[in-house]
Amino acid sequence: MADPALDHYELADLAATRRYFRKFGAITGHLGRVAGLMEAEGRFTRDEIDGIARYLVALTNTFRALGHKYHLSGRFPRASKVTLDRVESGFPVLAELLLMANDMAQAELHLRQSPGVEELKDQMVRQIVGERQIPTRLQFTLSQRLYHEELAKGALFLARNDPEPAWLGADSVDGRERRRFLLRWAVYDGQVNLPAIYLMEVEDTGWHSLPRDQSRWPAVQAHLMAQSLDGLKLLTIARGFDEDFADLHPTRLRRIHVGPMYSRSFTAQTGPIHDVLDQARAPEGDDWALAWTEEDLRAAGAERVRSGWFGSVERQVYTLDPFSARGAETGASATTRSVVMPQRIYQALAALDPPGFRDVAKFAVAPSGAVARYR
Repeated sequence: MADPALDHYELADLAATRRYFRKFGAITGHLGRVAGLMEAEGRFTRDEIDGIARYLVALTNTFRALGHKYHLSGRFPRASKVTLDRVESGFPVLAELLLMANDMAQAELHLRQSPGVEELKDQMVRQIVGERQIPTRLQFTLSQRLYHEELAKGALFLARNDPEPAWLGADSVDGRERRRFLLRWAVYDGQVNLPAIYLMEVEDTGWHSLPRDQSRWPAVQAHLMAQSLDGLKLLTIARGFDEDFADLHPTRLRRIHVGPMYSRSFTAQTGPIHDVLDQARAPEGDDWALAWTEEDLRAAGAERVRSGWFGSVERQVYTLDPFSARGAETGASATTRSVVMPQRIYQALAALDPPGFRDVAKFAVAPSGAVARYR
């Protein structure tokens, strides 16, 4: 087994660190418009987009916070350095988010003990004008102040983002109410160092509405978070949930992988994407491409199976991709792959036309920020 540490490296250079976080700030800023186009195509409903957009904004906030934290990397001796997964994802490693969550718990304490932003700026001006020195220590203090202010605001993408329910409606079946919910949650998967967003449609036939049922809802949240691993197929997750909760019926489950991010400056890519980025020779701000993959598992119906000596329970019957020999292997009904990239990278991709990208949806970002979809 390869040593993951060999794929991880610290950004020790100040300029490179700032470029990296500027790049990700721009990338995550485009994803909301990409999600809007996907909604317009009918790939997602408004309830689903609401959840996805919330996690994308949280991801933007997380990168902004980390950008403040590492703003003085390589210049100030006490400034730590961000560790990236340069092979698998192009994202920071999971340990960065775990440390950020720990810092978040102590953010208010740090803010109480630190001078305010305006006071720090005033001290910096006095040191520059009066002492004719670069106020490196004060710059570091200011960067950490801004970091903890971002943490105190909350709304960050954490290693675990617990499930939340959205009401979809209810039907009456055989005289009993059958409520429908959309469960939305997200994780930062440490196996691949990538954000993953989950959407599960559930039919609830319990006596009490799921979010208000304190005997089921905490157990549902714990179960889903424990099963949110990239190495588990959607079919495994859905069947496990279906078997553990007799009155909850998962009719659809989706997993969205945001990433990997590819860049000639920060990642070690191979294959067609390497050729595309190499041929594009894009300037720093446009030197990137971001993969977006959606796995989708749907139930075709349900069947009654025996439970105990005299009882029976409803179990979902899931369909695997009938048009792909890999349906059973992937454990999904369908897998949709997309890639988001600046217009210049798209032009290089279109010119090379590598076979592996012909069935991938392309979202090209213009210099104005407008996003266009190509096939």
